[in-house]
Amino acid sequence: MISGGGTGGHIFPAVSIANALKELDPEAEILFVGALGRMEMERVPQAGYKIVGLPVRGFNRAQPWKNVSVMMDLAKSLRQVKKIIRDFRPDVGVGVGGYASGAAMWQASKMGIPILLQEQNGFAGVTNKILRNKAAKICVAYEGMERFFPADKIILTGNPVRQNLLSGKRKVESGKNLLIIGGSLGARTINEAVKAALPQLTKSGIHVVWQTGKGYYEKCKAAWEAAGKPSNIECLDFLSDMPDRYAQADLVISRAGASSISELCLLGKPSILVPSPNVAEDHQTHNALALVNKEAAVLVKDIEAAEKLIPTALELIQDNKRLEALHTNVLKLAQTDSAKRIAEEVMKLARH
Repeated sequence: MISGGGTGGHIFPAVSIANALKELDPEAEILFVGALGRMEMERVPQAGYKIVGLPVRGFNRAQPWKNVSVMMDLAKSLRQVKKIIRDFRPDVGVGVGGYASGAAMWQASKMGIPILLQEQNGFAGVTNKILRNKAAKICVAYEGMERFFPADKIILTGNPVRQNLLSGKRKVESGKNLLIIGGSLGARTINEAVKAALPQLTKSGIHVVWQTGKGYYEKCKAAWEAAGKPSNIECLDFLSDMPDRYAQADLVISRAGASSISELCLLGKPSILVPSPNVAEDHQTHNALALVNKEAAVLVKDIEAAEKLIPTALELIQDNKRLEALHTNVLKLAQTDSAKRIAEEVMKLARH
């Protein structure tokens, strides 16, 4: 039984672990438990797995009086999970974070089922911190997670990433390549910084791939057109050929989500990270600092991006010595075969 979701950052690792389990044991039966109305209810069936939804949701920290109904939904969810467990009879529970994971893993451990947690970030999420003493094993992506979890339960596995990323081909062409990734939803601050610096980017002559995200594409495209449709800048809402785009890039500008960072490490890409300020516990800053403190990435704060981001990128992309140092250092932090290693730990628990 695999549970969690809410964001792609939770769902992608969960599906990767399921796929790795199927490779190790094609007979394995896998059931996902998600939260009704959240992204996993759509994504998991698309990946070919069965999912059951719980009415669980997050606490309202701003308006505590609204939490009576939240508590009632939590109690209902725990009762539902009890029934799911009795019917499905899992050998192991895997929690990847998110509301559903809390209810499902809590109930599983109460019913004597060993649970394994996977923590994607450098700053542990609330759900996994609550469950830490109930877990048999905790798979993490960063060093130093003893701050949050019992040291004897921690296994450093890294985050599962899209393995096809390593298949990218670099085209032979002169000049430098800058890849700017706003993520599937886009990142407002990054896009605003690029829009403001279009004249400098055009003049620089470097090749820029600017992925805006769907929500920002029309405005960004209008700005690109107003700047004279510079031929050295590609403005796109989505990148379907990510492996090749990564292979081509000399420098990447990105948010500091767990999956993005794991990908940058695996590919050894020099990067400028702009942590999103709109995430729980500011975990993207912690993710970024894990690299920055080892001189494996450069950090530009969201609040400073408008004035600093593009000038920093234009200076860094011409500094071959610095790029080489970032490449060497970030590659040292890569964790390979993460999904398979997590799946192997799940199998060990299943056999006990």
